[in-house]
Amino acid sequence: MKEAAGEANMTVITIILIGVIAAIAIPIVNNAMKTTQQKSCCTNVGGVWANNTCQVSHTDTTVAPGYQDCITESGGI
Repeated sequence: MKEAAGEANMTVITIILIGVIAAIAIPIVNNAMKTTQQKSCCTNVGGVWANNTCQVSHTDTTVAPGYQDCITESGGI
């Protein structure tokens, strides 16, 4: 009987650990996917990804033309 209770406790602990790991990992993965989408759209329209924005060049901080359209077409952020 003690063995069965021990196995049940380990199962509960395992389920809780899986939930905690998933709660930590999901936001990290979502953020990485969002950043990758932004960078690829910027590159596709000929822009430069700098300072977390899509710029025409390193010296011109204007948003690259077509960047927002690319983001919208690919599902938005």
